Formats: sequence, structure tokens, C-alpha cells
Amino acid sequence: MTQKYLIPLAAVFLLFLVAYTGAGAGLGWFFGIVFPYLAIIAFLVGFVIKVMGWAASAVPFRIPTTCGQQKSLDWIQQNRIDNPDTTLGVFVRMLLEIFTFRSLFRNTKAAFNRNASNRITYSWEIFLWVAALAFHYAFLVVLLRHFRFFTSPVPGVVQFLEALDGIVQVGLPGLFLSGVVLPAAVLFLLARRLFDAKLRYISQASDYFPLFLILGIAATGISMRYFTKVDVTGIKEMTMGLVTLSPTIPDGIGGLFYGHLFLVSILFAYFPASKLMHLGGVFLSPTRNMANNTRAKRHVNPWNYDVPIHTYQDYEDHFRDKMIEAGLPVDKKE
Repeated sequence: MTQKYLIPLAAVFLLFLVAYTGAGAGLGWFFGIVFPYLAIIAFLVGFVIKVMGWAASAVPFRIPTTCGQQKSLDWIQQNRIDNPDTTLGVFVRMLLEIFTFRSLFRNTKAAFNRNASNRITYSWEIFLWVAALAFHYAFLVVLLRHFRFFTSPVPGVVQFLEALDGIVQVGLPGLFLSGVVLPAAVLFLLARRLFDAKLRYISQASDYFPLFLILGIAATGISMRYFTKVDVTGIKEMTMGLVTLSPTIPDGIGGLFYGHLFLVSILFAYFPASKLMHLGGVFLSPTRNMANNTRAKRHVNPWNYDVPIHTYQDYEDHFRDKMIEAGLPVDKKE
């Protein structure tokens, strides 16, 4: 069981060491130019292929997942969000799901209550919802903040977001709230998989690897900001070179940054092949993006085709003599 999380942990550590030592051995051009380009290409191509594959999948029936009253009789109140029958209702439901994780908010956990004759009890998993929401929004803020390294001049919205994220003025340089929330949320999600016996049993190495990878990215980023001096001007020059397709490797960029960049590139390249693709999948999920109007509209399977059928009359014509001989009733005597 331990190999499920020890192997991903060791893999992330070794990936960082490869980039750290490789940059010191004169391979900065590979970890700073070649691999980031390859990772972005892998991300874009893999993302498009995945989404196109999902979009091409036929969904002949209405299969939305619902947990509320469907529209039926006028005197029965419909749940317009949990069981929408219109495009507007689906749109509102999708908005709530994407921005507030509404289904996760109502998630419950089943467990045996040994103090009540082993009866199954259900508890509200509010902390999972809070951690998931905090993780996704903190990750988004961190991603948007890093656009300052890829734009010149820096857009006002990025500057505003950075000022808002650093509103807590603690220490020098100032503390970013996302830099605290992101690793804390990842650690909670990781601890949940490690210490919950049922969840640990069904978890695979592919579930731990992204968590360790994001934790490694956060750790190296925090280290560069608060503990290790890095050449920010040189990093800006290098990232701007990548964006403008005129890559360059300035002197003085330490191995820690190359390790950080390598882990980020690994995350981008790994993204389309992982469960992280729920970023695109949530929009194409037929259990979420379809209106449940099966009582108002008849949906015919487009795959249906005419097939020869054997009616009862044909059956009786074929076996009439034997049925009469056996004393079975028949519609026609002849």
C-alpha cells in the first residue's frame, strides 16, 4: 500500500533533482527552453484531443444526474436547478457547479456507528468542500499572478489581483494569501487520502502524483520568494523570451528556478492524461449539461433502425395446430 504514495513522492523528488543538477551541468537550455515548449505543445494537443473525443461521443438518451423533483404536473413543484428542464436552468446549474462546487457541497460520508449497533450514519463533508474550493481558487490566483512574468507592461487586472492577494502585509517580501492557502489545501487533500482507510484503499499512484507535484511546485515557489535569492530580472527576461518565441538563457538563474519550472512543465504535460482533465470534462458531462425534459418531450434513440419483428399473430399462425392440440386458447381456429 505504501508504494502507492512513496513512488509518486520519490518521482517528484527525482524530477526536481534532475532539473536542479542538470541546470548546474550546463543543460539550462533544455530545462528552460526545450522542455517548456514540449510541455505546452503536449498540453494543448492532449487537451484538444480529449475534448474532441468527448464531444464526438454520442449521447442518445437524456441522462442528467438529478436530485430534485422533475417537471411533471402543474400542482407538483419542480426543482428548477437540481432538475432543470430548460437551457436556462442547465446554465444556472452549471454555473453553480463550476464556481461553487454545488454537488460537492452537499456530499455526505457514510460510516458505521459502532456506538449504535453498527448502524450506518451519514455526515456532511463540509471540510472537503472548503479544501477543494480553497485549492482551486488559490491555484487560479497563483496562475493569474504569474502572468506578470509573461507580459510587458503588466495588465492592470494582474496588478490588482496581486495587490489583493498580498493585502496581508506580513514580512518582507509581503505575504501572498494564495501562497499559504494553496499548500495548506493540498496538504489537507493529501492527508485525507493517507489517513482515511477507505479512501486510501481505493487511491492509486495516479491520485497521489498530482498532489505531490503541485506541492513540490508550491514549495519551490515559496522557497524562491521568501528564503532563496533569485534573479527576478533574469527570470523575467527568460519568460518573455519564451512568450515572444525568441528564447534566451540569462546568466545567474539558479538551479532552484529550473527545478520549479521543470515541475510546472511536467504538470502541464501530464494534465491531459490525468484526472485533472475534469477542468474540461465538466463542461461536456452529459450528466450535468442536459435538460431533464423526458416527461415533456419524447427522445428517440437515433441509433434505432427497423428490425423484423415476430408478432403474436405470426406466432399463432406458426404454432396454431400445436396450440389447439395442447388445449391452449387461440384467437383464430383456422
